[in-house]
Amino acid sequence: MLNGALIVAAYLLGSLSTAVVASRALGLPDPRTRGSGNPGATNVLRIGGRGAAAITLLGDMLKGLVAVLAGRLAGVGDGVVAAMGMAAFLGHLYPLFFGFRGGKGVATGLGVLLGISWPAGLAALLTWLAVAAISRYSSLSALCAALLAPAWVALFSHSLPFLIMTILLCALLIWRHRSNIR
Repeated sequence: MLNGALIVAAYLLGSLSTAVVASRALGLPDPRTRGSGNPGATNVLRIGGRGAAAITLLGDMLKGLVAVLAGRLAGVGDGVVAAMGMAAFLGHLYPLFFGFRGGKGVATGLGVLLGISWPAGLAALLTWLAVAAISRYSSLSALCAALLAPAWVALFSHSLPFLIMTILLCALLIWRHRSNIR
């Protein structure tokens, strides 16, 4: 019963759209109706500037991190912690509170990775930063980081549930970026 409640709570946490809430609080237009239409930090940067984007990035990352850390604090096993991380990620992609129209999951996925294995999360972040510095494309950086993240988790976490969850999370993240690939 506790495990199910924790997973549902993680999904609900993930369903809080930082981009929409921050944009409303800052008097900015709804990011789902402007720019790329994606409620994420990159689009908020376009419509509201660095401060609004930083708030969105931090909030989205914290959703994934808090969900995983809550599972760890509750003392549940890796399988439940992995399910909580995936639930927060799915909540971000398909938020209950915002018509199931969410973001692409890059920052929330990073938060999940940092929670399950901070070295793997840091390696994924460094991958993103390196590709961004070279290419200047956020979506390409996200795709490269997602392709390498399972290897980082395998190297640093040694947990099969975390590895399986990371593979699924990254596959979904890549799928959400399919319009950027075309």
